[in-house]
Amino acid sequence: MITDSFSFKKCLFLFFTMIFFLPTAQKKFTIVLDAGHGGSDHGANRSYSDLGIVREKDVTLAIVLKLGRMLEKNKDYKVIYTRKIDEYPSLTSRTTLANRSKADLFLSVHVNSSASSSSTAIGTETFIQGPNQNRKNLEVAKAENDVIFLDEKDRETFASYDPSSPESLIALKIQQSKYLESSLLIGSIVEDNFVNKDKRISRGIKQADLHVLRMNAMPSVLIETGFVNNYEDARYLASDKGQSDIAESIYDAISKYRGTMDRNGSAQKQPKEPEKPEEKPLKNDFRILLMSSPVKYTHTDPALKGLNYILTIKENDLYKYYYSVTNFSSVRDNNLKTVKDAGFRNASSISFIPNQRLGIGYYTIELAVSDQKLSSNSYILNSLKEVNRIKEKGRFYYTYGKFATLEEAVKVQKELDDKGIKNTVIQKNSR
Repeated sequence: MITDSFSFKKCLFLFFTMIFFLPTAQKKFTIVLDAGHGGSDHGANRSYSDLGIVREKDVTLAIVLKLGRMLEKNKDYKVIYTRKIDEYPSLTSRTTLANRSKADLFLSVHVNSSASSSSTAIGTETFIQGPNQNRKNLEVAKAENDVIFLDEKDRETFASYDPSSPESLIALKIQQSKYLESSLLIGSIVEDNFVNKDKRISRGIKQADLHVLRMNAMPSVLIETGFVNNYEDARYLASDKGQSDIAESIYDAISKYRGTMDRNGSAQKQPKEPEKPEEKPLKNDFRILLMSSPVKYTHTDPALKGLNYILTIKENDLYKYYYSVTNFSSVRDNNLKTVKDAGFRNASSISFIPNQRLGIGYYTIELAVSDQKLSSNSYILNSLKEVNRIKEKGRFYYTYGKFATLEEAVKVQKELDDKGIKNTVIQKNSR
């Protein structure tokens, strides 16, 4: 009888213990690892005499598999791969997999490339999906979005998506704003690790409308691990040590990120602190002034250190080179950090009033500067009417149009670029 009573009490104790602990059992932290590109889509690639062909799809898969093995050793993590072999999952299937898995984090690993065949651009950068309402910021995404039509599902899913449409931008902003802060956190830790642990150059964290990020219902980052057309980066990326270092830095970042989220009570069991107000756009646009020079550089010139999205404005015989444009203070500050990391230590943020009309003078577009007159067969002269030519100090300057605002000049400059008239410069005339 005593034995029966003891057994009953022990069973009762175990029953209530299970009831008490079951609701608090932690669900595994689910991470989706996406090795960029794959299959017929090689991604960025470059051939070297001593390294062979360094392909983005191979490097990303190697890093992701190493990272996955590290995570799988910890029973608190659940790892889901978008691919584990050399195949091309559609962008739709990658994001659908992440969303259906109710993942806590999505990491897409990529390799960067700049426009030139060899590059002074070097280092890592991490992209997050942010509330970018300025069309110029969306241009950052073009390189990765080029693969969007490789798959029939993607053509169907993204057919109605227009990055120039205000409706699309508003929808993107609403959809992703709640994940921005967490994405920024993990991205910051990843870039800090690349600098402090691996002694690499970081180009910072950037916001861009990348399709592989924009449809994810979770914090998401796209990590560019280096430039394939920079020899030092390529050698590092192609090596087993380099791939292991990158994987270890990302693994450490995930651990720190999860620890921070746990301490902040990210599991909705704890009462949340009041959310920070959503960032409001500023009244003015901001561009980062890299430098002023009497020399006119093309966008691929090494002097610009591989930076893209440069606006050149000529003023008082000086060419002023501006990087990017935004009306969000957080993006402005990140852009300034990016250019300083790239080597422009004296760069500064310059405010532009949108659609401000010049009280005196006008903007025009400098088409060409030459020691000799352009030939009558010149493509420029045959493509455009009313090209203005003046001669100063023995050189011929060809300009086109008169515009009251910078925005009008930028629009026409883009139209000229689409026609094949490249490397033009917007000129500000004060008379």
